[in-house]
Parts: sequence; structure tokens; C-alpha cells
Amino acid sequence: MDICCFSVGAAALYLLTVLWKLKDGREAGHRPGALVWALVAALLYFTGSPGFCGVVLLSCSLGLICETLRRSELLPVQSRAVLITGCDSGFGHALATRLSEMGVKVFAGVLDVSGAGARRLRERGSENLQVLQLDVTDSSHIETARQYVRAQVGHTGLWGLVNNAGVLHCPADAELLPVSACRRCMEVNFLAAVNMCQVFLPLLRRSRGRIVNVSSLAGDVPMPLFAAYGASKAALSVFSKVLRLELALWGVGVALIQPAGFRTNIFGNSDDIGRYRDEILAAISSEAREDYGEAYISSVSSCLSKMSQQSAEDLSPVVDDMCHALLSVRPRPVYTPGQMGWLLPFLHRHCPTTLFDLIITSFPKFTDCNPAGLRRS
Repeated sequence: MDICCFSVGAAALYLLTVLWKLKDGREAGHRPGALVWALVAALLYFTGSPGFCGVVLLSCSLGLICETLRRSELLPVQSRAVLITGCDSGFGHALATRLSEMGVKVFAGVLDVSGAGARRLRERGSENLQVLQLDVTDSSHIETARQYVRAQVGHTGLWGLVNNAGVLHCPADAELLPVSACRRCMEVNFLAAVNMCQVFLPLLRRSRGRIVNVSSLAGDVPMPLFAAYGASKAALSVFSKVLRLELALWGVGVALIQPAGFRTNIFGNSDDIGRYRDEILAAISSEAREDYGEAYISSVSSCLSKMSQQSAEDLSPVVDDMCHALLSVRPRPVYTPGQMGWLLPFLHRHCPTTLFDLIITSFPKFTDCNPAGLRRS
């Protein structure tokens, strides 16, 4: 009876520990693993001897608790400096604000140093927050930022580089996307981040610091209408994972943030939507224009506003993960904040292709209009 009670207690403790990890927002990227271990534990409990199962489950519970507490431990922020790109709005703006309030010295790179986002950052009046003009595709801006940051951090070095700047352009069928739009996505979302890493790594090596690259759910899971954006983010994801292996020898950490849908200015405004539509219509062939139809092309370009409205407004899950990646004693290599952020990649890796294709294409569409050629057939 005592052995049975011990086994039941150990099983209950293990179940509570798994639920605790599932509830912890910073463990969102590990939910599939926790679920797998829960299933294994259940199988073990119902097939093994009570005493042995109790000891194993108790050990697993203690291990999970220690690991979670260890992951939540943060480094001291004194004398740490972080450079963030894309701070005009969205994740970068929120992260710059959060880190400066924590006491981290922040260099907030903005595309428009006279814009509203840069002005709001300066108005905070924080001595820990400095706004820099930084177009990540402009080599002169990058060199000026490098010299300024190096002068500020001295021999201490730069602790963190957050490559957050990115563009979405217009979600559209891959056949419709202008090559210029694909090139722009690769230039900003991938090549600029590669360049930033190469330029600032000497400063990061001094402090044995960290790189945080912001990818996307679309870079891990094939999503209709996101061919150019997803390809650029997939390239950044692979680059980041390779870089993590290479820089481990230098003591420099690399983490990847793969957010799901969040409402930021990356969706653009009404002027951007009109410009995207005109670019598509100007670039496509006469055959494609006839097959798809202008009504469909207009409906696709206008779906940006619907995507924005259906995205999560609270950016804190992403900012929390960014802070964890920069300051945790034991950061994770990949973070997947947001609704479906971990589930869709999990399904993509483990479901048969036919089943996953059915899942991803059954999601609600952002337009009710079909290509003209399909309507005729």
C-alpha cells in the first residue's frame, strides 16, 4: 500500500510539473517535448512496477523543476550593451524600451531617425537608450553605427545584437510576386542580418555575448502567399543555426525567434497596399494577368489589412522571449512565441505531407475571391 501511495504521489507530482511547464510562456517552444514525456510517463506508469515507476517519475519531476528554474535565472544587466535593429515600431521598439528600463544600455537602430518611433524613444529621456540612424541595407550606416558602438562599449565589448529589422512586402501567389519584391525580402530579412553579424562579431566576441535573429513561423512552415517572405526567413533560420554551432567555440550564443502572427507595422498602410498592387500588375505577364484577373490581384494585395486585424496585438510574448534569449543563464536555441507558433512546426515535421497540406490549406483565407481562370473552369 505504501509503495502504491508513493507511486501515485510521484505520478501526480510529475503531472503537475508537466502542466506547469506547459503553462509557462517561456517554455512554449518546448511544449511538444513536454507532451511526449507526459505520454511516455503515462505508458511507464501503467506498464511498470509501482515502486520503480514512482522512483523514475519523482526523478523526472525534480529534473524538470531544476531545469525550468535554471532557465528562468537571468544574468546581471550591469555593463551590458545591446544593439537592436528595426526599432521604429513593433518588436524592436518594445524591446528597446523594455531593456532600457531593466538597466541595459541600448543602441536602438531606426530607419527614420526623425520619425514618430524614434521620437517616442528619445522622449523617454533614458540615459540607457540611444537612438541611431541605421538602414540595415546601407553599408555607410552600418559602418557609422559600428564605430559609434565600439567607442561607447570600449574593451567590454557588445553583449547583444538583435537582428529584428524586416519587410513583408505583399503576400501573393509565388507566380505573381515581382522578382524585385523577392530580392528586397532577401536583402533586408536575410543578407542585411548576415552583414550585421559579420560586422559586429568582433565586438560580440570581446564580451562572449549573444546574437538574436528574428525569423518567422513562415520561415519554418510553408504558408500560401508567403513564398518570398518565408524563403528569406528560412534562409535566416538556417544561417542562424549554422552560426550557433560555429560560434559556440568562441563562447558567443545565437538564438532564433520565430514569432507567429503579431500586429506590427510590417503589414504596412493603405498607401503601401496600393503600391504593391500596382507593382504586381506592372510586372506580371499578360497570360498571368488574364488567368488570375485584376479582381483577384487586388483582393490579395488588400488582405494585408485583414492579416493585421487578425494578428495578436500583445507583443509581450515575443519581447519576453527576446529578453530571455539575451539575458537568461541558459537561453534556448529557438523560441516560438504566439498562437500556433509551436504546433504548426510540430505538425509539419511529424504529419504525412498529404495530411499537413490539408491542414494548412483549410485555414481561413484572407480573401473570398478566386483567380479568374479557376472561376471559369
